[in-house]
Amino acid sequence: MIDAPPDAVKLLAKRILDTGYEDLPARERHVLERVARRLAVSRDVNASFEENRSFGERLADRIASFGGSWTFIMLFGLAVLLWIIVNSVLLYRWGSGPFDPYPFILLNLFLSMVAALQAPVIMMSQNRQAAKDRLQAGHDYEVNLKAEIEIMALHEKMDELRQKDLKELIRSIEASQRLP
Repeated sequence: MIDAPPDAVKLLAKRILDTGYEDLPARERHVLERVARRLAVSRDVNASFEENRSFGERLADRIASFGGSWTFIMLFGLAVLLWIIVNSVLLYRWGSGPFDPYPFILLNLFLSMVAALQAPVIMMSQNRQAAKDRLQAGHDYEVNLKAEIEIMALHEKMDELRQKDLKELIRSIEASQRLP
């Protein structure tokens, strides 16, 4: 945390209060109160988001994570290839006819069912990720706002110090001009 001088923070807080503290949105008021109390605004939003997920949401996220992986694609491709080999080659050699002959209508039905189930699960996971991103963006805004307030306080303190130094410099120049 930037350690701005307390008097600069007080001056900034007074200026903000004079401009209508009550009219500010709740998020900005929260940040200003944290600045005034010299408290941190940052927190782990990922941990709080993860704690509030239900069993179904955790399951959907795991399914979506697996369904969007190379492992799933390879296993799925292998399963389709095995289905085709068993139905096209092996069952003819063993003398029985295939249970799903070419054009593999039963396989197409299973593929359609997997896609029909997987799409909403992935969309649920994406919606939760979007909510998590919005939460993170809001937190980033709060941290950036606090940093901006702290920087403004530091600028005010630097301006005060510069004014003080200029006054002392002017006094010393005037004093040296009075000397014979």
